[in-house]
Amino acid sequence: MDRFALVLTIIGALNWGCVGLFNFDFIAWVFGGSTATVSRVIYAIIALAGLWCISLLFRERDRHKIEEL
Repeated sequence: MDRFALVLTIIGALNWGCVGLFNFDFIAWVFGGSTATVSRVIYAIIALAGLWCISLLFRERDRHKIEEL
């Protein structure tokens, strides 16, 4: 689940990079516009993946604390 969330977050980051640099929304282009239902679902899934990845920060820190003991 962690890797899947990370891949989705990277895809979202690359998409936002394209929007910022080239004014091109790849997800909207592929799925029929930014207001299309499929695009909105994908945006929501990527947002959830980003929230999931926040937990990776804390789990990594906890793992290092355990190794130090």
